[in-house]
Amino acid sequence: MSKKSEEHEVDLRGTLISVFFVGIVIVAMWVAVYLMYVAR
Repeated sequence: MSKKSEEHEVDLRGTLISVFFVGIVIVAMWVAVYLMYVAR
């Protein structure tokens, strides 16, 4: 049982890192588009 929860914990950490990475990419794209709009 403890083996299962350890694996589950690692999976959740990987998911959290992936979600943060995707969020940062989306925010970076929005900032880039905004800066292009302002520079126009």
